Amino acid sequence: MIYRPVPARLPVPAGLGRFLVLSTVFVCAACGLVYELELVALASYLTGDTVTQASVVLSVMVFAMGIGSLLAKRLRCRAAFGFGAVEAGLALTGGLSAMALHACFAWYGQAKPALVGFSLTIGVLIGAEVPLLMTLIQRIRRQDAGGAVADLFAADYVGALVGGLAFPFLLLPVLGQLSGALLTGAVNAVAGGALVLWLFRGDLTARARWSLIAANVLVLLLLAAGSVLTGPFEKAALQAVYGADVRVAVHTGVQDVVLTGGGPGGQPAALFLDGRLRAGGGEASRYQEALVHPAMEGPHRSVLVLGGGDGLALREVLRYPDVEDVTVVEPDTAELRLARTDPGLVALNQGAYRDPRVRVEAADAFDWLRARRDSDVPYDVVVSDLPDPDVTPNAKLYSQEFYGLVARALAPDGRLVVHGGAPEARPHTFRTVDATVRSVGLRTVPFRVAAGPRHGGRSEDWGFVLASRSPVRLRLPDVRPYLRSLTPELLSADGSAEARRKEEGLLPSTLMHPRYGE
Repeated sequence: MIYRPVPARLPVPAGLGRFLVLSTVFVCAACGLVYELELVALASYLTGDTVTQASVVLSVMVFAMGIGSLLAKRLRCRAAFGFGAVEAGLALTGGLSAMALHACFAWYGQAKPALVGFSLTIGVLIGAEVPLLMTLIQRIRRQDAGGAVADLFAADYVGALVGGLAFPFLLLPVLGQLSGALLTGAVNAVAGGALVLWLFRGDLTARARWSLIAANVLVLLLLAAGSVLTGPFEKAALQAVYGADVRVAVHTGVQDVVLTGGGPGGQPAALFLDGRLRAGGGEASRYQEALVHPAMEGPHRSVLVLGGGDGLALREVLRYPDVEDVTVVEPDTAELRLARTDPGLVALNQGAYRDPRVRVEAADAFDWLRARRDSDVPYDVVVSDLPDPDVTPNAKLYSQEFYGLVARALAPDGRLVVHGGAPEARPHTFRTVDATVRSVGLRTVPFRVAAGPRHGGRSEDWGFVLASRSPVRLRLPDVRPYLRSLTPELLSADGSAEARRKEEGLLPSTLMHPRYGE
């Protein structure tokens, strides 16, 4: 049986009615793309591995959109009511998705099942929009199917462009994840509800009209309540993850930075980067000590620190009085600002950025090294204190091309040390870092030390690769400052254990073929 839409009874001329439908398509498409991008962003923030998570979210959503289109066929005979119901459901689900996923991660430690569930639900609802809108626009004025589809998709694609640009440049930086999603849901509910309850009100029975009014009012009230509770919710979620003394929590665009303690309450300060404890307490200081001090065994007058904007690796470098100059290359200006101004973090890094020997370059490490001239003075020590390599945006900073640029900046007898992730949790990633450093002609010694806990109390380890053009030994300098948690015996034991696990024959990671996460 072929469904043939009957002309609608509109309160405005057909031309204006058609324009209003296409305008609603524009708004709903923008909202739909914001939901998609929100889920992709949340997937990368909460679970890491941007490529995998984006692929899962987008593939599930596209599949679900196909299911939604098929299901919408049953609603075409009541297209106005069906579209109104779909938009109310989409506004509620998309608007609350960010808050729900954060809650799952904070209180249950797992967001992946909820992420797939929201991707599936939102995809089904988005997929149901187009067939219903096609029916509505045909009811205003009959035209050939190709022309109607072209008009509909043109409005849809332009709306998607606006939503895609609004998310990173307006919603995320100005409102944040939670408030941005809630506002998008409210706009979605108003646009869909207004179209159906005003323009197509003649198609609705009294019962259907009041049902849609009640549904939209309820959705807007729930979204408004979520907006009011955003502040308390964020605070409670942070405390569920990091404890009750969270003082600073920001997503800088590069990483999540959380500072706990260090305030008037007397609790010791602690710094978490992307959920991992980097400083605060005896065990946490072992990361910076293991990263810096083995590389300082030898000449170290000139030192280059790549990353490490918190100033903690810099603090360890500056403990050596014969260091003459240190260059810090860090793109995260927000972290640099915190490291210079936050009392708790300044106490942790011991005011490292006030030292006259320090020069800061706010730049991407890859671009900065590539712009460096061969005639520039080489560095005795290069400390690579960068985020984990298995996070896709950081893959280029662990590539063969990157280490080639680093080797060019090294003095002939200089040493490079690289933070390479967690050998126990991600052994392939760590071995690939080692293989990639070796691929540029450097000799390496991989080693690891026991780490402080991540959020939730889980304990992991830190992996490092020490490299030089000549054979390199893993040892601490004979003349060194006092170390709080790293001892020569501990370093020797951990280094020997990791050296026995070293794998030969692994392919290096390159810009053309990143191998982290394989």
